[in-house]
Amino acid sequence: MNSSADTERHHRFLRRFTAHEPAIRAHVRRLVPSRADADDVMQEVSVVLWDKFDTFEEGGDFRAWAFGVARFEVLAWMRDRGRDRLVLDEEAVARIAEEASADEPRLQRQREALEQCMQKVPAAQRGLLMLAYQEGASIQEVARDSGRSVAGFYQWLHRMRRLLLDCIRRSLFNEEAAS
Repeated sequence: MNSSADTERHHRFLRRFTAHEPAIRAHVRRLVPSRADADDVMQEVSVVLWDKFDTFEEGGDFRAWAFGVARFEVLAWMRDRGRDRLVLDEEAVARIAEEASADEPRLQRQREALEQCMQKVPAAQRGLLMLAYQEGASIQEVARDSGRSVAGFYQWLHRMRRLLLDCIRRSLFNEEAAS
């Protein structure tokens, strides 16, 4: 392969992977016990997806293909940790993976609705929401930085979640009504 073809292949992969990475990560997260385990599995999933990208059929469903790879990587991760009592057996993982795959279209619509609703939130408030949900965030620090007490910040956060949930529900209802 020449370098131009390699570059184009790399770009095609990155476009697809970047578009679907949150859903793939969520899928893996549902199959393993902790976020740290999901991060470990996602690293392997990313490598395998890249290594096998040449086998992906152009025009195919990248997400479904990636979910299949993720499932096998979770099973490999489980096999490697088979002596850990907290790890599910292969049949349980297979069932969860099937249910998660079946749920994915609904979850994707919810994620898209959340993104649209978040865009309606004023930038300063949106920034605070993002800080509050950032991995390793300290609510006490975010509350202090926002000028609120911790209790006041939790109340604000509850109101914002409620507003976002209502917005998401309206958006999904309107989407269903339009179909």
